[in-house]
Amino acid sequence: MKTAAEIRKDFIEYFRKINHEIVPSAPVIPADDPTLLFTNAGMNQFKPVFLNQKEPEFPRVANSQKCIRVSGKHNDLEEVGRDTYHHTFFEMLGNWSFGDYYKEEAIQFAWKLFTDVWKFPKERLWATVYTDDDEAFSYWQKETDIDPEHILRFGKKDNFWEMGDTGPCGPCSEIHYYTGDDPVNQRAEKINTGDSEYIELWNLVFIQYNRDLNGELHLLPKKHVDTGAGLERIVAALQGKKSNYETDLFMPLIREIAELSGVPYSEMNGVPHRVIADHIRMLTFSIADGGMPSNDGRGYVIRRILRRAARYGRMLNMNKPFIYKLVDTVGEILGEVYPESVERKEHVKKVIRFEEQSFGETLDKGLAEYRRVKDELLEQKKTVIPGAEVFKLYDTYGFPVDLTQLIAADDGFSVDMQGFETEMAKQKERARSAHKFKSDNNDAEIDWVIVTDGPDSEFVGYEKSTTKSVLRKYYLRNDVYHLVLDKTPFYGESGGEIGDTGQIANDDFRMQITDTQKFDDTIVHIGKLISGKIGNNINVIAEIDTERSDAIRANHTATHLLQAALRQVLGEHVHQSGSLVTAERLRFDLTHYAKITSREIEEIEDIVNRKIRENLAVEIAYQKYEEAKKSGAMALFGEKYKDIVRVVEVGDFSKELCGGKHVNRTGDIGAIKIVTETSVAAGIRRIEAITGQAVIEYLRQSEKLIRDLSALLNANPENLYQKIDEVIRRTKNLEKEFQSVMVQGLEKELENQIAASEKLGVLTVFAKEYPSQSADDLKKTADLFREKVSLGVGLFISVVSGKPILVVTVTDAAIQKYQLNAGKIVKELGKYLGGGGGGRPHMATAGGKNPEKIPTVLEEFKKLIKRELNR
Repeated sequence: MKTAAEIRKDFIEYFRKINHEIVPSAPVIPADDPTLLFTNAGMNQFKPVFLNQKEPEFPRVANSQKCIRVSGKHNDLEEVGRDTYHHTFFEMLGNWSFGDYYKEEAIQFAWKLFTDVWKFPKERLWATVYTDDDEAFSYWQKETDIDPEHILRFGKKDNFWEMGDTGPCGPCSEIHYYTGDDPVNQRAEKINTGDSEYIELWNLVFIQYNRDLNGELHLLPKKHVDTGAGLERIVAALQGKKSNYETDLFMPLIREIAELSGVPYSEMNGVPHRVIADHIRMLTFSIADGGMPSNDGRGYVIRRILRRAARYGRMLNMNKPFIYKLVDTVGEILGEVYPESVERKEHVKKVIRFEEQSFGETLDKGLAEYRRVKDELLEQKKTVIPGAEVFKLYDTYGFPVDLTQLIAADDGFSVDMQGFETEMAKQKERARSAHKFKSDNNDAEIDWVIVTDGPDSEFVGYEKSTTKSVLRKYYLRNDVYHLVLDKTPFYGESGGEIGDTGQIANDDFRMQITDTQKFDDTIVHIGKLISGKIGNNINVIAEIDTERSDAIRANHTATHLLQAALRQVLGEHVHQSGSLVTAERLRFDLTHYAKITSREIEEIEDIVNRKIRENLAVEIAYQKYEEAKKSGAMALFGEKYKDIVRVVEVGDFSKELCGGKHVNRTGDIGAIKIVTETSVAAGIRRIEAITGQAVIEYLRQSEKLIRDLSALLNANPENLYQKIDEVIRRTKNLEKEFQSVMVQGLEKELENQIAASEKLGVLTVFAKEYPSQSADDLKKTADLFREKVSLGVGLFISVVSGKPILVVTVTDAAIQKYQLNAGKIVKELGKYLGGGGGGRPHMATAGGKNPEKIPTVLEEFKKLIKRELNR
């Protein structure tokens, strides 16, 4: 029986032999497609080719692509682990033809691989084609020896592929496989019905049309082939397994989960094992490729998957962090083909462990919230948990619905699922509105003025600051010109380095370039005319602002030195998570889970400044990607590199893959000063630093501040700290004295007001509006009331920033004698204010938006107390 690794290798070697270029998998975090949360298909990295925005590098391509599908039409998350074949992370084997071979060869290639290489039983294979694709139907009949009765036609729903509402599309042909025990009685009507015995293994898409805005189909000038086969399904079929989870892609993980938890795995009771085994694969690769858990976008999805795995872990009695321990096993299974799962495993483990610890605390809070809901329902003698409360537990505290149902059933409650689904639908709508990814910047929509033909955007700015260039094309939008030249010294913004500025001119015009952007391989110069207009003269002089460019170079090289120093001081887990290099400063985001201390920052600065003073040469070389990686060059998380890469090496201190501009020697940087260190997300720290002349200006400003403070406080710079400390202590003492006087006055005033307040029998009923007091101030007054009154109830209300806030307090004796409850009282009173509130029996708060209703609240408060006493 072949292993998954052997099956994957079979595929790659098969297509290599028939002249396909084998390309690496793109990262699962798309670097250049803002329309995608995650890479979800092999074709994603070739999308610009299909959209006719970019020429293909090779006419034939094949690979194994890492994919993530978490929700939407491609996956149902709730089915993961429950059925045999849904996954959040999977590998897609694919081969592509860009205007080269088409249907006939694609069908031949697929059939030979299935039957000659993998030896699938031909009698168990089925082929489907689009209902009117006679061409594909004919090739299946003539070019293969498939059973003619096993060639079926289906409609648009099953056998027509579209990238979107408009754009490239075409019919597809799928290969299905019968896994059942009765091959003699296979039934055609079972295909495409979701029957687990008839599984789709490979989809061959024939991209031959373009759909316009009116829905009309037009034949493309070049026809493409885009195929995709899920490795997990193929492995299960070839290994004779009924479930993907029984293959060697998952079983090592499932065995490790069983060992860690002490809960044996079985098909019937193994949902938690399967969910965790699936989710750790998704987490490992999303984090290894640069994703991080957060509260929005793809970060929210990563956090949700991680918490979902942790929740299922609790079903196995795993209440402490353990998921991170599975990362090593993922690397053992997939590290050879995807080395990042091994290279970055320490970082991945730290991220997951931190999130697990954080979620443990959140889950404890969720249980407390559940108990609050339960207590309220018991008090109201209700047995159904409202959908809104179930959703709150799910959304805020990470409780899966099935966990809430389980706990609720144990307590004799049921769950309002319809209400929950309503709240879930609202959230999805909010998410669609709040997190819409940007649509493509379609080059076809730009009305370019073509000036000359020929190749464009040759970048010569590593060595030159001025070039004689030829204008290729331009367009004007909102008085801003966008120019493309045959060659240019202008660096287009990429890799975190900002684009160059400068001028482009000839005898007809002069243009100030304020930005340079890079779109795919095209460098676009953006600016406004200073004089003249673009005429018939195609030759121009392109000149960058060299002073600004030199400052950018210095900051970029400093960023490389900074990363090396950070790894030296903080540890090898540090990787770049983002950067921005401008002329004024540099910003560097790094993976690290603790605040960088002042002492560490000083050590990092000292190391970098030492390397600057050593005036090390900055060497540039071009190498094959694999050779560069083996030589120790660092690559960015989630970046997709070409076969030949640019290596920037600074002595024996720093070595990175980088396409940016750099100084010739480190001495050109001058000096570095870290000015801020902050947190931008869980596990991500941000450093901002300055170099060169900016450091001198920073020191001058700091000196001026010290001089001004010394003069203001009549102190010498040497004892300035002591003087400021003395002023602060004196100010705090004065504040304490003032507060003490205020409290004494407040106590006296409150005693007089209590004495004058209404009595209901022996119960003191106190109600007062205060001018502009915060909720904390009102609570302090309420605490004083409880000290002064043994049997009483008090209402304290105020308006802050136009919104009313109130505090109700009940003394312990009043709670015991009259069963008064401050929480219930504020809920009633909050309705009049157009809001709500809650709290404990002895003290509760409420807010609202109707300050004009305060007189009504004061009146209703007394009526409410009377009703409570007469119960």
